[in-house]
Amino acid sequence: MNIETTELPADALRQYINARQLFTALRETEAAAKAFRGSMIWREQSGRMYLVRTSVSASQKGLGVRTPETEAIYEKFTKGKQEVESRRTQLREALEKTQRLNKALYVGRIDEIIIQTLNALYDAGLENSFTVVGTNALYAYETKAGVRIEERHLATNDLDLLWDNRRKLTLAIKKGLTEKGLLGILKRVDKTFELRLDQMYTAINKDGFEIDILRRLGPGSDQEPAQITGHEDDFWAVKARNADWLLSAPKFRQPVVGANGRMAQMVTVDPRAFVLFKLWMMQDKLRDPLKRTRDGNQAKVVLQLISERMPEFSFDAIKIFPSEVLDMLPPD
Repeated sequence: MNIETTELPADALRQYINARQLFTALRETEAAAKAFRGSMIWREQSGRMYLVRTSVSASQKGLGVRTPETEAIYEKFTKGKQEVESRRTQLREALEKTQRLNKALYVGRIDEIIIQTLNALYDAGLENSFTVVGTNALYAYETKAGVRIEERHLATNDLDLLWDNRRKLTLAIKKGLTEKGLLGILKRVDKTFELRLDQMYTAINKDGFEIDILRRLGPGSDQEPAQITGHEDDFWAVKARNADWLLSAPKFRQPVVGANGRMAQMVTVDPRAFVLFKLWMMQDKLRDPLKRTRDGNQAKVVLQLISERMPEFSFDAIKIFPSEVLDMLPPD
């Protein structure tokens, strides 16, 4: 093992595997529970009973007069809702216990503000609208590989989120969830988050932790609104050069663990895309020389992880980067 990484202790690795299973099962159950949102009721009208489906927004849909068929629909829905809610409760309780073990065994080390932000995006239905890019993606890769990357490669006090501005957030941010758009969601994580007046794409909290919202700089993007939502005081996303490469790359999803044991799913870029993008940034003459050095070191670390721990990620299979960027890869 290269000195850039160290093995995760065996007991911590076993604990993570168990915690990941519970976390994944809970997320699957939560997805299944969406089919049972709202309720079904019988309603009398003109002397006859009708089955009505109500949604969480109080809208209603008639499913027909009471018959053996509608009674079967009602019974199936009621039973399914009870079962999925019972399973969700049990999994939440089990995950709460295993997260305490995560902390005791030092399974994770991600800053709690990042875990909370990822979970807030998930709860708001925005998990697939934002991709973690930059240094924090290394936490997902090291977790997948079962190692710890040297701290000097990870030190950062911000979180970069790449907004897929091909998606409309007005549908994802549901009415009543927040009155301040994405910034309102972050304020539920930490009420001290405020937009920087000199950088409306950056929110900063009382501890100096920053969250930046980036967007692609590609064909037609100039015609799209740069503001995240229609809320007057919400984020304005900053254009990032060649962000289209990252948006077009396969997504990498990994349950990750915070220093306090709490878990979240990190949606980031494919590790091959991370390497290639960092190699390109390393040679970008417009970039800060100190950052370019760090870009090269991070590319080297992830390249090592792919070679030693994630051989299923073949660079021959990634086609979204131009040939001049692929040529930057070191020879085998």
